[in-house]
Amino acid sequence: MLNCIKTLVAFVVVVSAFSCGQKTQPYNKGINITPKPLELVSKNGKFILKKSTVFVAGNEALSTIADFFIAKINRATGYALGKSSEKNSDNSIELAIVAGLTVNDEGYLLDVSSNGIQIKAKTPQGIFYGMQTLMQLLPAEIESQKPVVTEWLIPCLSVRDEPRFKYRGQHLDVCRHFFDLEYIKKQMDVLAMFKINKFHWHLTDDQGWRIESKKYPQINRISTQRTEGEGNTYGPYFYTFEQIREIVAYARERFIEIIPEIELPGHGVAALAACPELSCTGGHFEVRNIWGVANDVYCAGNDATIAFLTDIIEEVIPLFDSKYFHIGGDECPKIRWEKCPKCQARIKQEKLKDEHELQSWVVAQIEKVLLKHNKKMIGWDEILEGGLATSATVMSWRGEQGGIDAANLGHDVIMTPGNWLYLDHYQGNSAVEYPTIGGYTTLEETYGYEPLPKGLDSNKAHHILGAQANEWTEYIHSPQHCEYMAFPRMIALAEVTWSAKEQRDYKDFERRIDNLSVRLDAHNINYHIPIPEQKSTRTVNHVAFIDSALIDLTTTRPMKIVYTLDGSEPDQNSAEYRQPFRFTANATLKVRSVMLSGKMSRVRTIEIEKQTYAPALSAEPTNVFKAEYYKGKHLKVAELNGKTPDETEQIADPKQYKYHVGDYAEVYERDLCSTVVSGYFSVPADGIYYLSSLADELWIDGKLQISNEGQLKKGAASDKTIALAKGVHAIKAIRLGNIIKGWPSQWDNSFWQISDK
Repeated sequence: MLNCIKTLVAFVVVVSAFSCGQKTQPYNKGINITPKPLELVSKNGKFILKKSTVFVAGNEALSTIADFFIAKINRATGYALGKSSEKNSDNSIELAIVAGLTVNDEGYLLDVSSNGIQIKAKTPQGIFYGMQTLMQLLPAEIESQKPVVTEWLIPCLSVRDEPRFKYRGQHLDVCRHFFDLEYIKKQMDVLAMFKINKFHWHLTDDQGWRIESKKYPQINRISTQRTEGEGNTYGPYFYTFEQIREIVAYARERFIEIIPEIELPGHGVAALAACPELSCTGGHFEVRNIWGVANDVYCAGNDATIAFLTDIIEEVIPLFDSKYFHIGGDECPKIRWEKCPKCQARIKQEKLKDEHELQSWVVAQIEKVLLKHNKKMIGWDEILEGGLATSATVMSWRGEQGGIDAANLGHDVIMTPGNWLYLDHYQGNSAVEYPTIGGYTTLEETYGYEPLPKGLDSNKAHHILGAQANEWTEYIHSPQHCEYMAFPRMIALAEVTWSAKEQRDYKDFERRIDNLSVRLDAHNINYHIPIPEQKSTRTVNHVAFIDSALIDLTTTRPMKIVYTLDGSEPDQNSAEYRQPFRFTANATLKVRSVMLSGKMSRVRTIEIEKQTYAPALSAEPTNVFKAEYYKGKHLKVAELNGKTPDETEQIADPKQYKYHVGDYAEVYERDLCSTVVSGYFSVPADGIYYLSSLADELWIDGKLQISNEGQLKKGAASDKTIALAKGVHAIKAIRLGNIIKGWPSQWDNSFWQISDK
């Protein structure tokens, strides 16, 4: 089939300029269909969308789809398009269900001639996707929320298209940070534009329970809110049954299936805060305000646990029409189970080998509940450990091996490996991007992912249902930030899962992003625009030099860069960066990227400072550092002034912490401790050295070099360069004991990094 792909005019072909002298916007040039269709044949001529254009829809389902797109088109054009059950005009858009077409159930045939447009499919869903393609053949302004004056021209062509994979999904965690109904609806609108058909809604976790329970009202009162490190309350936030039904219906209209996730048997601390009797220890618990993995999980030996989970699942099932139900199953420590008499009795009673098989036993009990309600269970790849439930579908997130193993065993698999498909990873250099949990996944890496992994038995490929991009929100605090991390990487995943492998072309995808971004603008989506980074040297925002400094800029995808040197904010009319800068004096360089639409990235400020080598001290370098420990929570460095440390010791490694317990999951306020580490280090030669620190303050030779205090940095290191003379220098780092919307300071083991590279 792929051999017959016809693209007589390639996707880079420029559509002829609009008539009447109207200039085509540069981002509207070319064919911009995304995901790329299976077959496209370009023809001469164009179809003109007019006020008199009529939709032809012969049944109720097609009429509903016609209404959906008529509303969008009328909003952008100011027209009042008509609708008919029979074709009675040449200037029409005809929708038709036809059996026996050479496409699958989500596929469609689209034919555009100057006289009319016809979309055929086997199902209404195929018609819907055909219409989304038609919308992308119109100027990007067709997504506008208010009338735009332009000529609405569609190039004549024919398309035969169908998805490569049946599962094309996005995951969203609303537990760490909550997103309201209007935000979820907006995401449904945009995901549907790019033919994403699954939305995985992560509704419960240690840091919050986000779905109403009528049978356990204490969940609504206790589990839906938490006390942050600053003392403020986050929540209560949860979706009512009525709101869930509203979102499910909204998604259904856009042919998106919403899959709920209720986490078990781990990641349940929020529930245990309301129902401590379901734990192995009996509590007391609070909804967690730090991230990571908690040792406290549901007690697998307690019959009440299975009853509770059954009740919750049977409350949730009627709210969703998906055939799938996600039960989590990941990151469940066995520490409590190993010491719990009830859990050990369960292992003995059920003749299980160990705690891993105990987890499988719990999953199997839940599987029975789901099967009773004709639901298919999905779990993260840890459910492979201890034996896989018979009907389970596996989401492979810890790389690809879990998916390979599950598929080779005959289980369906959804690929979600973090290296390519985690939307909470950095998508540019950490010095210029918002703080994240870690990782680095560019748009190009996501686009280059292949869902059929190497090592998979060739006769098991049908078990790979597709792929999903996951967005975890530990470090994502706002709707705007959530969108910034998701788009355009989510669109790349859409093309990965829809388009034929041979059709994908990253350079052409980059070109289409300019058009797609204007469409996202119409929906007020705050997508990522690459920020200029250093090309030849480390990307830092404070550059030290002795004689001169070279600033050579690049971006993660080709972009125009503008700049200023007078302290003002660069705009579209600012000077364009064309060659590297060479600085011989102090300067403030402000830069930003510009898209074809004129939309710009955030401003990046680079301070360039001429320095002399900081003189070395006469002191001898030491092999040990002094560590001072101040027990308790501290939010400001000034709180330590005048205080006597609770304990002082000499340590050989500044990364050690006296009060760092063995498992960071057990660090709570009672363990908090601020730490001041000081000593001397030696540099081998005069030079420019790179500094990086997660400390609240980092001092060198008595001068404050890095300050992160009060920035809610959530794990993001600050860095710079500094001129140091050969010899010994003094260093001091202060890490406050606090919990600020992220890891406690005890968790991180990096006071500083000093490097000559």
